[in-house]
Amino acid sequence: MGNREDSNSEQAFDDLLAYFSRNKNDSPDPIFHPDNSVNKMMDQRPTALRKASVLIPITRHKPGRASEIVLTVRSANLKSHPGQISLPGGSEDSADSDVVATALRESEEEIGLAQSNVEVIGRLGDMALPSGFQITPIVGLIEPGLEFVPCPIEVAEIFHAPLSLLMNPGSYNSTSMTYDNQSRKVLELQFERFRIWGATAAILYHLAQMIEEEKK
Repeated sequence: MGNREDSNSEQAFDDLLAYFSRNKNDSPDPIFHPDNSVNKMMDQRPTALRKASVLIPITRHKPGRASEIVLTVRSANLKSHPGQISLPGGSEDSADSDVVATALRESEEEIGLAQSNVEVIGRLGDMALPSGFQITPIVGLIEPGLEFVPCPIEVAEIFHAPLSLLMNPGSYNSTSMTYDNQSRKVLELQFERFRIWGATAAILYHLAQMIEEEKK
């Protein structure tokens, strides 16, 4: 890894740590969709949303090893968002003590990430999805080089994307997709052959924006 890339990785990781060291709010602002019509639709939804949590697993920056975020490709057989890029996580279980427990349990089940290998440093606000879920993103640090084992029922592939790329708001582009016979604005980011879009892109962009705004 070149000196500039190493420097960018270290800066992105340091900015992340600095943000969460200063922001211990247990009730962070919600994450909104880039299309306000979706936000209005969710506000008017007559039925309750199912609670779920996702983990944003971030590898620690080490000299010569860029900090990265672990992402998954959802199985093509899943009923919800098949084949899309996702963060590990899933629905709340009655045995889960809180949103953190849900994120850690689901991540262990989906990618084989032992809960003891995760240092939770913070959480983001909830995000309401048209699919009927209210998801809470949990931010956790892990050591680089861990071996992951995808659950074949849920995960088709596991990959890593640079933290410095995902935490740069300028990396994201606006595009549109059709939902409920209406064109909706969504965010997307292309990394190698992976198109990161939808809720995953919105969550990561939200975190990138919060970190960037605090630096000003």
